[in-house]
Amino acid sequence: MFTGLIEEVGLLESCLVQGSAAVLRVKGPLVTSDAQVGASIAVNGVCLTVTELDQDTFQADVMAETLRRTTLGGLTAGSLVNLERALKANARLGGHFVQGHVDGIGQLLERSEAVDWDDFTFGMPQELARYAASKGSIAIDGVSLTVTHVSDQAFGVSLIPATLEHTTLGGLKTGGLVNLEMDVIAKYVERLTA
Repeated sequence: MFTGLIEEVGLLESCLVQGSAAVLRVKGPLVTSDAQVGASIAVNGVCLTVTELDQDTFQADVMAETLRRTTLGGLTAGSLVNLERALKANARLGGHFVQGHVDGIGQLLERSEAVDWDDFTFGMPQELARYAASKGSIAIDGVSLTVTHVSDQAFGVSLIPATLEHTTLGGLKTGGLVNLEMDVIAKYVERLTA
């Protein structure tokens, strides 16, 4: 379980494709400072298991299903990634419940600057629209955000300067792809009422 509050922006040192899977090697001094083999670290919102540690880097295996459903398969050495360690049971929950289970890929359709924030509009797969609600939560590349508006195939969020500066979203250009995790509570409510 994660909160969607990014702890650091890491560097993808390598992405070694092995058949239909891959091994990622990521540099992240903060997230590796107390990590152990078997720990969970979210990389761009995808929960990965640490398989190897070496000072300030970690390695994680990525299955074919994860490569297919997320943007991780499109990353190359030198890519910047959002990193977050798993939530400690005694910590404050500052964002929202984020599982690190990506629901789909979104695309930045529009970005506009306001005085104190930037507004982003993302396209999303139509089957995910039912989980998006104005003032609801969403995780974009692992970043916990509040939805400002929603339609059948798009939604908006507003990012404050701190989020733009301390996550990879600040450098996102129109057309860029992101991992989307819809609010888990919405998915459970749908399941219970079906």
